[in-house]
Amino acid sequence: MILVDAHSHLWLTQKAVVDGQNITQMPNGRAMFFGEERQMLPPFMIDGRNSAEVFVSNMDYAQVSAAVVVQEIIDGNQNSYLLEVQKKFPKRFFCCGMPDFNISPAGQAGVLADMGFKGVALPAHRLNTALDSPEWMEFFIEAESRGLVASVCLADSLEQIRQMENVISRCPRLKIAIGHFGMAKGKYWLDQIKLSLAEMVYIEAGGITWLYNSEFYPFPSAIRAIRVAADTVGMDKLMWGSDYPRTITAITYRMSYDFVQKSAVFDESEKRMFLGENAMRFYGLTDLTELPYIKNMSE
Repeated sequence: MILVDAHSHLWLTQKAVVDGQNITQMPNGRAMFFGEERQMLPPFMIDGRNSAEVFVSNMDYAQVSAAVVVQEIIDGNQNSYLLEVQKKFPKRFFCCGMPDFNISPAGQAGVLADMGFKGVALPAHRLNTALDSPEWMEFFIEAESRGLVASVCLADSLEQIRQMENVISRCPRLKIAIGHFGMAKGKYWLDQIKLSLAEMVYIEAGGITWLYNSEFYPFPSAIRAIRVAADTVGMDKLMWGSDYPRTITAITYRMSYDFVQKSAVFDESEKRMFLGENAMRFYGLTDLTELPYIKNMSE
C-alpha cells in the first residue's frame, strides 16, 4: 500500500504576526502562540526547526512515500524554504506556495507558479476578506489557468462555504483540496464535505486527530466521520492528512493513519484509496516507492 500524506507543514523558523500578536518559537519545541506558551513541536525538536530531513526520517519509519506540504499564516511565509525542499526531495514532497496577505492577491498565483510551485496554500479560515471578491476571484482564475492545485482550509462558516461554491462555479477546472476534513465536529462540516461533489474538489483529513484529540487513539468518532463523508461523496474523494508536526505532540506519526488502516469499518479498497491512491491521482504523483517495514527494538 502506497501511503501519501495530503496535509503537512515544514519550517526552519516559525515567526508570524497574526491579528497584531506575535507568534514566535521558543526552546524545546514550544512557541508563544497568541499570548500563551504552547507545545508546537514534539519536545525532542529542541531548536524549533521543523526540517524536511527530520520529516523524511519520520516518513521512512512510518512507510509514508510522499507528503503534500501546505502553509499556515501562524508559521510565517515559508516559500523560500519550501522551494529548497522541493528541489532537494522532488519525489517525496509536493510543496504549496503561500501568497502575501499584506497585498492584493490579484496576480500572485502567477508569481507562485513562476517561482516553481505546483500548488498554492490558502488558510482562508484566518482571512477576513471574501473568497469570491474580485481580487480573490482573479487569483483563483489565474491558478486554474496555470494548472495549480489550491489547498484551502475554511472556517466553520456557512458564508465562507458559499463563497467557495462561487469560486468552484467560476473555476470548474481548478483542483481544490478542502483541508481539516471540512472542520469535522463543526456545525457546517458536511456542507464543506459536499463541496467535493464538484468534479475537481477533494477533501483532505489533515488535523482530524487534532479535532478528536480529547477522545484519543483510535479515534472512533473520527472513523465515524470518515464513514459518513465517504457515504456522502464517495471514498474516492477523500484523502488522509496528518497535520504533521503539530499533531505528533500527542501521538506518533504512524498513529495518525494506522487507526484507519486497522479499522474494520473500511474495506481494503477504501483504505488504499483514502491513504494514498486518491492523493496520488489528485496531485499527479508518480513513481512513488512503497517503503519497507523496519522493526522496533521493542519488538
